Amino acid sequence: MSARLIIASNRIALPGAPKPGGLAVALADALAERGGGIWFGWSGEVVERETRGVRLFAEGLVEYAVADLTPEEYEGYYLGYSNRALWPVFHYRVDLAHFDEADFAAYEHVNRRFARLLVQFTRPDDVVWVHDYHLMLMGQEMRASGWDGRMGFFLHIPFPAPEIFSALPQHQRLARGLCSYDLIGFQTNRDTANFRRYLIENAGAVVEDARTLRVFDRSVRIETFSIGIDPDEFAELAESREGRAAAERLGKITENRALVIGVDRMDYSKGLPQRMEAFGRVLDDHVELRGDVSFVQIAPPSREAVDAYQMLREQLDQLAGRINADYADLDWMPIRYLARSYGRGSLAGLYRLARVGLVTPLMDGMNLVAKEFIAAQHPDDPGALVLSEFAGAAEQLPAAILVNPHDIAAMADAIFRALSMPIEERRERWQSLIANVREQDIAWWRRAFLASLDDTQT
Repeated sequence: MSARLIIASNRIALPGAPKPGGLAVALADALAERGGGIWFGWSGEVVERETRGVRLFAEGLVEYAVADLTPEEYEGYYLGYSNRALWPVFHYRVDLAHFDEADFAAYEHVNRRFARLLVQFTRPDDVVWVHDYHLMLMGQEMRASGWDGRMGFFLHIPFPAPEIFSALPQHQRLARGLCSYDLIGFQTNRDTANFRRYLIENAGAVVEDARTLRVFDRSVRIETFSIGIDPDEFAELAESREGRAAAERLGKITENRALVIGVDRMDYSKGLPQRMEAFGRVLDDHVELRGDVSFVQIAPPSREAVDAYQMLREQLDQLAGRINADYADLDWMPIRYLARSYGRGSLAGLYRLARVGLVTPLMDGMNLVAKEFIAAQHPDDPGALVLSEFAGAAEQLPAAILVNPHDIAAMADAIFRALSMPIEERRERWQSLIANVREQDIAWWRRAFLASLDDTQT
């Protein structure tokens, strides 16, 4: 029988609540496959005083243990170090990073507090799987609290080149903390190579084999596990009542014009201004497309308390307004810019309706929108995917039209190419893309990671 699984993540999908996406479903499935376990994380609530314990909920054989944050922890750990320091640096935006010793102290404190709370629930033969950049020090703090069992960590965002990572004043502390895990998983081979190079060049790591380094008096396995989706489920969503209704609503507005679609959180890493500029360039260069193509950009706001996001919102408002003012007509609006969220079923229906999926982040760990767009397509008449070469998904999806999102002219050419692509080429590209999405799906990801973790030696 497999060892009991314990999962730790910044946020947690509580029982009874709808799962926000494929990752939450995948982690719940991983716990179920192991015959039960514990999922630990932040409740999402901010309370005035620090609570010593956790609140427990149960669903079947899975226990959910949640902890709250105080206002000081929320400001320093979450908004501060996680999102004003780690997020921009890991996305190669050192210019936007804010380095504050008090924020890092809060980050350390929350990682330590969460570790001590979780250790209370562990058994000697458990397997612990920690997720993402919020909890990079949690493994080391669990070791300090006496836990010596098997532990893995998966980073969902990019890991930057060593020269960029070293900009963090606490880079050595973070690297040492990460190496307390037995297995560290990354989204792409590029991320894995970046971390290995950092450890070899900055921490004196010695290569033991293709997957393992000896560093900080430990053997640490470092591997690539590219996260996927459930493509069959997403294809069903595209055909669902919700999916069809969303496509019908938008179809009435666009009046069967060719549709270009982008769906992203409102984040400076997503390349949204460059994308709008590229679409405007298409209309500049191709008079024949004016009135015949519409661009829908769905961009729900996120982290609105962070200044960089407020500035981005203003920039997008201005860009969309200017392009529409230049080209709109009485019966046609070039850009429909929607700063709100939609359900997964609605998005699946909109993806199927679209002729072009525009996924052009400046830097992204994976970007599952690219894979969802592919899964939602009708096999007989699939849309074309324009994908940034800096999205992690580009490593797996070379049959997409790959672009440099900083090159506005090249991106405009790629959009035009996708709009005018013959159906035979669209089918051929889609068949190659969907084969990969199906082969390395979300179940493959979690099983591959846990199999490798089970194989490590503590």
